[in-house]
Amino acid sequence: MNILRHLPAIHELKAHSRFTEMVLNIDIAEDVLTEWLDEQVDLMRNKIRSNKITDQTLNREKIAELIFAALEQKVKAFEKNNLQKVVNATGVVLHTNLGRARLSKRAIEHISNTASSYSTLEYQLSTGKRGSRHDIVEDYLKQITGAEAAMVVNNNAAAVYLVLKALASSREVIVSRGELVEIGGSFRISEIMEESGAELVEVGTTNKTYASDYERAITEETALLMKVHKSNFSLIGFTKDVDTTELVNISREKNIPIYEDLGSGTLFDFKKQQIGTEPTVQEKVNLGIDVISFSGDKLLGGPQAGVIVGKKHLIEKMKKHQLARVLRVDKFTLAGIEGTLKSYIKGRAENEIPTVRDILEPDHSVLEKAQTFIEKVSSRETAFTFHIERGKSKVGGGTMPDVDIDTFVVKVNHQQYTSKELAEKLRFNHIPIIVRVKHDDVILDFRTVHRDELDIVIEAFLQMEEEV
Repeated sequence: MNILRHLPAIHELKAHSRFTEMVLNIDIAEDVLTEWLDEQVDLMRNKIRSNKITDQTLNREKIAELIFAALEQKVKAFEKNNLQKVVNATGVVLHTNLGRARLSKRAIEHISNTASSYSTLEYQLSTGKRGSRHDIVEDYLKQITGAEAAMVVNNNAAAVYLVLKALASSREVIVSRGELVEIGGSFRISEIMEESGAELVEVGTTNKTYASDYERAITEETALLMKVHKSNFSLIGFTKDVDTTELVNISREKNIPIYEDLGSGTLFDFKKQQIGTEPTVQEKVNLGIDVISFSGDKLLGGPQAGVIVGKKHLIEKMKKHQLARVLRVDKFTLAGIEGTLKSYIKGRAENEIPTVRDILEPDHSVLEKAQTFIEKVSSRETAFTFHIERGKSKVGGGTMPDVDIDTFVVKVNHQQYTSKELAEKLRFNHIPIIVRVKHDDVILDFRTVHRDELDIVIEAFLQMEEEV
């Protein structure tokens, strides 16, 4: 504990030349630096008291040096944003932990222009009067999907909640037991239904549900028939579910609206490219579903949002509900969605929207990027070994769980670094590079590495060679 006697006081440290230099050269307010300095002194005191620092040769000046070194690290860490750009070399296109969909250039430019100026968020240029933010993308969604009306909230969980609250509060909603799913973040259909005030009526069994199960469950208190699309899991084996057409027939006969939570939701028909069996939103609208909701930042390829399309009288009821204001999106999200939807209307989704483009990219194109990477890194003597092998990319984001996309991966080993150490070095690159680690190999899948990002990966590997 004698070391504590050498712990400098704050006023001494503030008078130190190191602190004066930091105030002059670092673009951070002096009162903030003082607060951080105080934090470092407290941390040092705690380390000494807990015997984490026991060096009895430490004097006042040496302890001050340790404190200032820690303060400089704090400043350095602050200069890096918590939300950082990373290179996704995992091959998972919609990587939830890495932000899901990348936005198109059209969407990014629209967001940038909207952010740097005032906008017509709730203003009608034609009349000079107040407008509605619901109008900004509604016509685009109607045109693409064929729905009568549309609105946008902040994510699909919010969309589910609003639909149930606005259309079925204090009334019954019939759902198959096989569709009572849980998605990421412990979001459960049964629990969100309870929160909304709707009464869950379960029908069928986990693996088998029939049309007659719905018909028998209908009462005067039934407000909705609900179908939850199994976009993030699949049931195989001895199964039976009620398809949309059957449910629509029951809906029409009993005059009860049908709502389908599509989860991921896609406006692009990947089935035509022999990728998965995901139904499009347009197909569901054409089948006669009254209300459909889906995510904006998954297969749509836009920003985080929950999109609701369907019959006009039902959408209008949701727009007027008090929750619509609670769950509404801001101008940046609307700009991103508008830019994204325009690519669909122009017929350019395959070329302009990164999510669609990455899923459709031929494996030979991925191979070319992998070969370019190896050629550049192996242009000099190297301690790395590279092997190109066939592999499988994933759509990710709880979407098309049973779909594997043919790809080529690069397996990387190093003479001195373990796979864990190599992955860590890439993760701590000035622009972090996220890879997969399997057994003793670091695996890079260049499906999710844009050609503009290739040099970042190459430079990171060359830099590691120089450090050895």
